[in-house]
Amino acid sequence: MPVRILIVDDAIFMRSMLKDIFQKNSFEIAGEAENGREAVKKYKECHPDLTTMDIVMPEMNGIEAVKEIIKLDPNAKILMCSALGQEALVTESIEAGAKDFIIKPFSPKMVLKVVNQILKQ
Repeated sequence: MPVRILIVDDAIFMRSMLKDIFQKNSFEIAGEAENGREAVKKYKECHPDLTTMDIVMPEMNGIEAVKEIIKLDPNAKILMCSALGQEALVTESIEAGAKDFIIKPFSPKMVLKVVNQILKQ
C-alpha cells in the first residue's frame, strides 16, 4: 500500500511542488489543506501516514495545528516546512510534536530523504 501524505501550506505553489515530488515517487496524496484549522479537520478525515506542515499560515498556524493533531494522534508523523530565519519556530514545532523539519526552498532529494527517515521511526 502506498504511503499516504497530507500536504499543508497556504501557498498553492508549495502544495503543488510537494504533490509533484510525492506523486513522482509513488506516494499517495491523502489530502491538502491551506491553513492549520483545515489541516486538523483533514487529518481527522484521512488519517495520513505523514503530514507536511507549513508554519506561518492564516487562521491557525502550523505549530498550533501540530499540537491539535498530536492530541488526536500522539503517533502522528509531521514534517515541518519552514522558511529560512524561523529557527525559533522550528524548535517550538519539534517541542509540539513534529518529527523533523526542512527549510524552504528545498530540493526534491532533501524532501524524500527526510520523509523516508521519519517513516522509518
